[in-house]
Amino acid sequence: MKVLFIGDIVGGPGRNYLKERLPQIRKEESIDCVIANGENSAGGSSITFQTAKEIIDCGVDFITSGDHIFKKKESKEALEKLDVLRPLNYGNLAYGRGYLIKEIKNVNVGVINLLGRVFMQPIDCPFKSVRDILDEIRSKAKVIVVDIHAEATSEKLALGYFLGGKVSAVIGTHTHIPTADERIIDGFTAYITDVGMTGSFDSILGREKYRIIERFITNLPVRFNLAEEDVRIQGVILEIDSLTGRSLNIKRVEYKKEV
Repeated sequence: MKVLFIGDIVGGPGRNYLKERLPQIRKEESIDCVIANGENSAGGSSITFQTAKEIIDCGVDFITSGDHIFKKKESKEALEKLDVLRPLNYGNLAYGRGYLIKEIKNVNVGVINLLGRVFMQPIDCPFKSVRDILDEIRSKAKVIVVDIHAEATSEKLALGYFLGGKVSAVIGTHTHIPTADERIIDGFTAYITDVGMTGSFDSILGREKYRIIERFITNLPVRFNLAEEDVRIQGVILEIDSLTGRSLNIKRVEYKKEV
C-alpha cells in the first residue's frame, strides 16, 4: 500500500493547489490512501465543514488536525460529520474523534491524531493516550499512521521510538518546515520529524513575510494575512506492507505550482 501524507494545508492557496494537483499525484504515484493535516485550512486557522469537504472531494481520505482545530466553532460540524480528526489527547469531553479506522482498497487503515505538550498548551499526555487505545486499534487494522502535531523535535522523536514496531508510521506536523531525518525505526515504523506544509513557500509559515517581520521588530499586534506566491505541496510517500503493517520505505516529496 502506498500512502501519501500531506503537510499542513494553509488556507485557500493551499486548498486550491491541492484540488488542482492531487488527482494527478494520486495517478502518477499510484497512491492508495491520502492523509492530510487540515488544521490551518480555513483562513489559516482551524477548519470548517465546507473547507473539509473541499479537501475530501479532491482525494483526501483522512484529515488530521492540531492545536488550532477548535478555534472556529464551525469545526464541530466537520469533526462530527466528516472524516476529520482532532488530537486524541484532548480527552473524552472534547467533541470529535482522536482516531479513525477506514477500509481503503480492502485494507483497514487506522489514523491516530496526537498533540504535543512541550512549548504548547496543557493537555493530556500523548504517550499515555495512545498507549491506552493502541491494542484496540491494532486488533482492527494492520496499517496505522500517527500524526504527532508538536513543537519540540525531541518530543516527536521520543514518540517515534515509543511507537517503534507498533505502528506503520509516526509523522510530525505543526512547524510547517520539512525535516531531512526520514527513517525506518526498528525496521518497521516510518518516521519524520516534520513533513512540511501545503501553501505559499514565499512566506513565513504560509503568512505574508513582511507582516511577520513587522511583528518581530515592533512586538505590536499585526494581522497575519495569508501569502499566495510560490505555492507548494510538501509531504511524504510511505510504502507499507498491508499484511503486516511494516513500512518498507519513506520518501519526501514536494510539488511546486507552475507560474
